[in-house]
Amino acid sequence: MRVTEGGVELEVPGEQTEGVEESVFYNPRQELNRDLTIATLRAFREHEDRAESYLDAMAASGIRGVRAAADGWDVTCCDVEPDAVDLARANLERNGLEDARVEHRNVTALMHESMFDVIDLDPYGTPMPFADAAFSRCRDLVCVTATDTAPLCGAHFNSGVRSYSAVPQNTDYHPEMGVRILLSALARSAARFDVGVEPILTHATSHYVRTYLELDRKPTAADAALEHLGYVSSCEDCLYREAEHGLIADPLETCPNCGGKRLLVAGPIWLGPYRDREFVADVRERIPDSFATAEKGRELCTTLETELDEPTHYDQHKLCKNWGLPANAMDDFLADLRESGYEASPAHYGGTTFKTDASVGEMFDATSDSLE
Repeated sequence: MRVTEGGVELEVPGEQTEGVEESVFYNPRQELNRDLTIATLRAFREHEDRAESYLDAMAASGIRGVRAAADGWDVTCCDVEPDAVDLARANLERNGLEDARVEHRNVTALMHESMFDVIDLDPYGTPMPFADAAFSRCRDLVCVTATDTAPLCGAHFNSGVRSYSAVPQNTDYHPEMGVRILLSALARSAARFDVGVEPILTHATSHYVRTYLELDRKPTAADAALEHLGYVSSCEDCLYREAEHGLIADPLETCPNCGGKRLLVAGPIWLGPYRDREFVADVRERIPDSFATAEKGRELCTTLETELDEPTHYDQHKLCKNWGLPANAMDDFLADLRESGYEASPAHYGGTTFKTDASVGEMFDATSDSLE
């Protein structure tokens, strides 16, 4: 079927029917991801004007590569599926973008052989089998999508341990667990090649996590990135959390808030910021009205820009249920925290999620009068 997205026209596989697998995959639910990718590439090109080449490492229909080529990037699309290669090439030609290259080969081999300014990894499932090759040869920016959110968030524990060489835990802040497990694994992959990573934009949306990592190719930068790794302990009873930097875990034995012993320890996870505020603001300004997800993308960027750098988020409704109190309006809840001297901000993980530097006990003291 024909689709129009971001000003380009493509032919993509039709909807799959039961029992029939398409050899080329197209996901319309990823349009926000792709719209934000183009806006991010535009912002990054102004930030790093030498960046010209872009690798669409898992081309499928070629939609990412076509959109990047239409935006002026020197594009290479790669896929191991012959049908995907043919479709990507046809879609490039359909949009008058014949200068873009299409490679029918194993993308890991291609990445080890060729340097690119920007590499975009958007595989089915975990991106980790491709991460080493990407960090070994990319100059400036690695863009990564992970769709295996159950392993990342600890819901499929053993799979998460195998894929990310970390201990994920299925906590009440599971979307952020996924974000920080992924960033930790990517930072450790990059460090093996003396490359430091700085997440300049990251979000967990729907069924995936998406991050953009600016690279600094020197050992001291890799060391600095690893200093953002650590562990977080979470109480299953009262929802208390405590984070500690370092690669050697020293987990809590009892909860400092309620004295309980049902503590979950996750790590190593990324404890540092997962976006650059100024860069995210720049991305927001580069989302045109013509993008179908423009309003949603701008709202997401606005929330990311103002989000606190705390390594976990809370869900107001879960907290209030745990306290045995009714939830009030989120704005009023956050206002109570701020009036009590704490920082507080909405989080992008959902309408009732937020971040604060207050502990669970301090939150209760600051808000309980308004909740009763």
